[in-house]
Amino acid sequence: VSTQALALPDDRDQPIRIEADEALRDEKQGFTRYEGNVKMDQGSLHIEADQITVYHDEQQADRILARGKPAKLQQQPALDKAPVKARAEIIEYHKAEDRVQLRQNAHIEQDGSIVTGDSIDYFIAEQLVKADSDKATEGNRVQVVIPATTIREEETASGTPASD
Repeated sequence: VSTQALALPDDRDQPIRIEADEALRDEKQGFTRYEGNVKMDQGSLHIEADQITVYHDEQQADRILARGKPAKLQQQPALDKAPVKARAEIIEYHKAEDRVQLRQNAHIEQDGSIVTGDSIDYFIAEQLVKADSDKATEGNRVQVVIPATTIREEETASGTPASD
C-alpha cells in the first residue's frame, strides 16, 4: 500500500502526523517546533525537513514552516495526476489559501516538467505554479524544462502533427 494513496484537495481536512527527534510547544506564542529528521504527513501531503514549525490559530494548524538543506514536499494533487515533488530551503504551507510557497533554491516537478526559481508558489486546488526570480541578482532567471514527450502528446491531442 502506497503512503500517498489518495492526496487530493481534501488533504487539508485530514489529521496531521509528525515524527521528529524533539518537539517544543509554546502555547503563549501559538506554535509547536519539531527538530531533527522531521517527517510530516497529512493525507497525501508528505514533508521532510530539518525543522518544521506548526503555527496554530486556536486548535487548528493554519501555517506550517519547514526548513532544510533542502526541505522536501510531495503531494498527489488528484487521482489521475502524477505526484508533485518539490524542494527548497524554506517551504511554507498556508492552509486557508491552500498554497505552498517554496523559497531559496526552489524546485518543483510534475510529469517530468521542472520549474526552478528563487520563489515558487504552488496553488494546490488550482494545480497552478507561479515562479519568480530574484531580480536584484543579475542573470537570475526562472527556468522551465518540459519533456519532449509532453510536447508531442499536446501536439497530437490538438491535431497538429508532431515533428520528430
